[in-house]
Order: sequence, then C-alpha cells, then structure tokens
Amino acid sequence: MPLAPIIAAITAALVGCGGSIAIVLAAAESLHATPAETASWITGVCLTIAISTAVLSMRHRLPIITAWSTPGAAMITASAAGIGMPEAVGAFIVAAILILLASVLTPLLRLIEKIPMTVAAGMLAGVLLRLVMLPFEAIPSAPALILPLLALFLVARLIAPSIAVIMVLLAGTALSWHLGLTQPLPALAFAQPVWITPAFDLGTMIGLGLPLFLVTMASQNLAGFAVMRASGYAHVPSRSILGTTGLLSLLTAPLGAHTSNLAAISAALCTGPDAHPDPARRWLTGPPYALCYGVFAALGPSLVALFATLPPALIKTVAGMALAGPLINALSTAFASPGDRFAPGLAFIVTATGTTYFGIGAAFWGLVAGLLVVAVDQFKRPR
Repeated sequence: MPLAPIIAAITAALVGCGGSIAIVLAAAESLHATPAETASWITGVCLTIAISTAVLSMRHRLPIITAWSTPGAAMITASAAGIGMPEAVGAFIVAAILILLASVLTPLLRLIEKIPMTVAAGMLAGVLLRLVMLPFEAIPSAPALILPLLALFLVARLIAPSIAVIMVLLAGTALSWHLGLTQPLPALAFAQPVWITPAFDLGTMIGLGLPLFLVTMASQNLAGFAVMRASGYAHVPSRSILGTTGLLSLLTAPLGAHTSNLAAISAALCTGPDAHPDPARRWLTGPPYALCYGVFAALGPSLVALFATLPPALIKTVAGMALAGPLINALSTAFASPGDRFAPGLAFIVTATGTTYFGIGAAFWGLVAGLLVVAVDQFKRPR
C-alpha cells in the first residue's frame, strides 16, 4: 500500500466527518433524539459509509468514496418541526427505498435527472439559509466566542478551504475551554446501537422522505458522478453505487441513520493525482477511508459525548460555516440563467419560510412551486 493513498484517505475522512458532524448532531437535536439515539445515528451512518466504500472501491477498482448526506441532514433540521425520531426513521426508509428503486428503474432515474437543477438548487438554498444564519443570530449571546471564529474562518478559507471548518472547530474548542464554556471530558465509550421502530406518517414521508431523496440524488449522487467523470473515470457504475448505498441506508435506518450517498468534496480528495499519480491505483484510497469510518462507527457514543461538552453556540457556528459554501453554490446554480430565475426564486422563498401545510414540510412545497412555474413557462413558450 503506497503512502499517498493512505494520507489522502485519512484527510478525506477527517474533512468529511469533522467538517459536517455538527450538522448531523443539529439534525438529531431538532428531532429531540436522546443521547443514545444520537450515538446510534452516528454509528449507523458511519457503518454504512465504511461498508459501502470498502465494497464498491474493491469491487470496481475505482476510487468510489461515500459519505452521509450533509444537505440531507440540513433538510432534516429545517423540516423537523413536530416530527419525532420514529416518524423521521419512517421517512429515512422511504428515501432509501427510492434510492434503491432509482438503481433498478431507469425511468425513475431519468425523471430525477429531468428536474431542473435550478429549481432543486433553489429548494436546497432555502433549506440551508436558516442554518447559515444561526452563527450570526448567536453573536449577541456569545460575542467573545463567535466573532473570533468568524474572522478565523474568513482567513482560513483563503489559505486552506478544505480544512477551514476543522480549523474553526479546533480553535473554537480551545477558545471555549479558555472562556470556561466547556463541560468535563467524557469517558471513552463504544457503539451500542439502538433500534428505533419506524412510524410511517404520510405527511412526514412526503414532506421529509421525498425531499431527502431528491436532495441526496441531485446535490450528492449526481454531483459525485460528475466529480468522478471530471477526474477521468468515464464509466461510473451508477447502478451499483445507488444500489449499495440505498440498501445499506435501508438496513441502518432503524438505527436512526439517514441516507448515505456518493461523496463529492471528499471524493475530490481521493480521485485526483495527489491520491496517486496512476488513476488505476487511486482505488487504494477506499480501504483506508473505510477503516477510518469503521473507527468512527465504533466510537459513535464518544463522538456524540465529546461534542456535548462544547457550548451550543460553537456547534451552531461550526454548522453554519460548514454550510456557507453549499449555500453559495446552490444560489449560484439557482440563479445562473438570467431568463429562468423566477422558478428557482419561488422555490427558494417558499422553502425558506419553513411553513408546513397539511402536515407536509416547506421543502416539498418549495419544489412543487418551482416545478409549477416551470410547467407554466413551458406551456406559454412558443413551440
């Protein structure tokens, strides 16, 4: 095993987990998950990533790197009003089944691909907006903690954008300890998965499960396919990737784990020449990456307990900064075309309101509003 793929894999795992675990924890908190359920969530999703990456990379001899759905976790946080863990698990199962169906039903995959990327991006931007605003809303309660971290983030993203959020997390942990805002460190604890019996509520399945599937497909899987093709891998086994991640997400959903998917940012660290000069050998990043997430899965309770020692203002700040880039990218995609901005704009506005109608979350209605505008525009457009 050459050293370069190992370094690339460890870096990708640390960036992927450390840079977005706060978002997953925020999602769990919004669903009022207990500490045991939150730890089970982290264990389940890390286990899915470890198994899927190991199986796919070794089977296809390609650098196929998976990750949890960060936009999906943000979607859960934004849509969690009045939803408990059993209902959320039911929605996770629905999203996983839809991913599985997309792997075997070509018309369903083609239908997802036909959803205008601008409308999907507008919906995603509406979901992310509220979370990115959290650090600024928390400034009055902890200015001595948040303001230095915001300044650090602005500088760090210019020097090392891939690890800027991790730098903020480490600096924020040290600053919180200096300010006396942290709790005592917890004892080391290992994984103890918790079974959560799903509840299939129609409103939650439509308002959370369906948008979770769409966001995971459009913002993660399709983007991950594009990253691999841009790295020179023309033949990406999309059916195998969707089938494997969908099946594992289905099996781990009762543990509280939301969907997993093909990685985009983490994949870029493992598919480029820094991972290995020979593209045919870059698949060697898969096994060590999987091993890292296997360790994270085993230490799920410790990770949750460690973050519980940090002040809530720091968690909000890290989550908001981690989603700032995806928000800007989503807005750029949504409003890239000057002649087609109303549909994504309406999807963005309706989703950002966070309003629930008929028990169905705002993300679904934002997507419906955007697609309705597209349909009307297509009808009025001259043939």
